[in-house]
Amino acid sequence: MDLLPQQLKAVTLTHVRYRPGDQFGHFLAWISLVPVFISLGGFVSHFLFRRELQGIFFGIGLVISQFINEFIKTSVEQARPETCTLLEACDSHGWPSSHSQFMFFFATYFSLMGCKGIGFWFGLRSRWIMNLLHWSLALVTMYSRVYLGYHTVAQVFAGATLGAVVGGSWFWVVNSVLYPYFPVIEESVLGRWLYVKDTSHIPDVLKFEYDNARAARKEMDSAKSD
Repeated sequence: MDLLPQQLKAVTLTHVRYRPGDQFGHFLAWISLVPVFISLGGFVSHFLFRRELQGIFFGIGLVISQFINEFIKTSVEQARPETCTLLEACDSHGWPSSHSQFMFFFATYFSLMGCKGIGFWFGLRSRWIMNLLHWSLALVTMYSRVYLGYHTVAQVFAGATLGAVVGGSWFWVVNSVLYPYFPVIEESVLGRWLYVKDTSHIPDVLKFEYDNARAARKEMDSAKSD
């Protein structure tokens, strides 16, 4: 008796197809995985090593954005382009593009953080460089989804627009509505247990931590010598 199902479904988190011999398509296939790298590498490592409330709520916003995307996709039920048969992607809907939505949410929120001076910044020049980097990644990711055949132009533009709107709205919610409660979260039992903190009120976090680390080391060395 054959216990195997007639058709098997792959985990599509990193399952990106491109035409054999197409080096540009190979490059874009890796670019389309940037949201995965940001989610698993960026936000997971941020929580483990930084535990900043701004970063935590940034990640929560991306999760909310993804739920919004899935709700709209299942409600509208717009098909992907005809190439979905070759890509084995016909079992999921295409409007709006979740990759484009993710990257434009990320780019919008990150840019607004830079405008407000939240995070590690080395001056105005570094802000321009970082903005150029993540907006370039957002645009190339959007293009990659069309080039590789996973979405139509309308689907990626819908995702990009929705991502920018949700990103800007969530930034306002976090920094206008939720920000006054950051001290309460820091001092809560769970907050103290997880060592979560907020340093967005510190103008230069990098220098602040550097100076405090040096001062602590000098104090420790002084205590040992005594």
